[in-house]
Amino acid sequence: MIGGTILVASDATGETGEKAVRAALVQFFGYEKVRIEVLPHVRDEAAVRAVVAEAKKRSALLVYTLVGSTLRAMVKRAAEEEDVRAVDLLGGLLLQMAMHFGEDPLYKPGLGHELNAEYFKRIDAVEFAVNNDDGKEPRNLRKADIVLVGVSRTSKTPLSQYIAHRGYRVANVPLVREIPLPRELDLVDPRRVFGLMVDPSMLVEVRRTRMKHMGMEPNSEYGDPRRVREELEWCRALFAAHPQWTLLEISGKAIEETASLILERYRQRFAPNGGPPRGSNAAKPAPTPGVATARGKSASKPAAPARAATRATPASRPGRKPGKAKG
Repeated sequence: MIGGTILVASDATGETGEKAVRAALVQFFGYEKVRIEVLPHVRDEAAVRAVVAEAKKRSALLVYTLVGSTLRAMVKRAAEEEDVRAVDLLGGLLLQMAMHFGEDPLYKPGLGHELNAEYFKRIDAVEFAVNNDDGKEPRNLRKADIVLVGVSRTSKTPLSQYIAHRGYRVANVPLVREIPLPRELDLVDPRRVFGLMVDPSMLVEVRRTRMKHMGMEPNSEYGDPRRVREELEWCRALFAAHPQWTLLEISGKAIEETASLILERYRQRFAPNGGPPRGSNAAKPAPTPGVATARGKSASKPAAPARAATRATPASRPGRKPGKAKG
């Protein structure tokens, strides 16, 4: 009947070693009687000596996942001196991989957990994009890394999702001529706001396809060319009144191409020096006329249009059925 203790020593959290030990242990009858203890952050000779001494004192099997070759050698030597049975889980694998790939490992502890953190960051970003799609939660605009604004059917939703899968929190706000923008948008750092413009004829085509799919009346204003042109003219005037927003002409561009332009400008503004922490949109820079747009042009700043006190709801937009059409 088996029993006793297995000590798992690691230069990080020990999660990898513990999982491997548990996966092997279940192959033994009575495995539940074996105690597994993790000894994390073993990163110097003193810690190695302490771990080996503990294993000797408790007659434990010592399993270690140390990426540094020097530390692994210390454990091996100390375990032999103290007559402690020790198993190196990573050494052989790292050696064989290095020989196979023809290059040395990084030997940096904790990289696996950094990758896990990046994964959960992307999950959080995707969830944020879903919850803040189509102007659902204006209160969260200041928490966004990137805010997209544009009229209906300018690819706001697919762009938000595409960028979110790269770990950035994205919110998008629909622009409707009859309905004012959310007041919370004024609190967002304007360098994070990207305005989307599209060719009128292309937008008409996209909207009419959408109308047909939704079973809408073909003569609806939503797809009327005159109405669309007026809507885009109003939208362009709105963008001109906010020259620090980045204007993007997306006509004929794939989602990937537009997303690449947005991320390039975002990184130029915030990544070189670390940038403001996520969602720190309160610190707005002083207005500077003539800020370059995505097309390399400069916008002059006209007087801002008057704003009413209510905000848009998806159901109130022209040509939209509640809960169906998305920007």
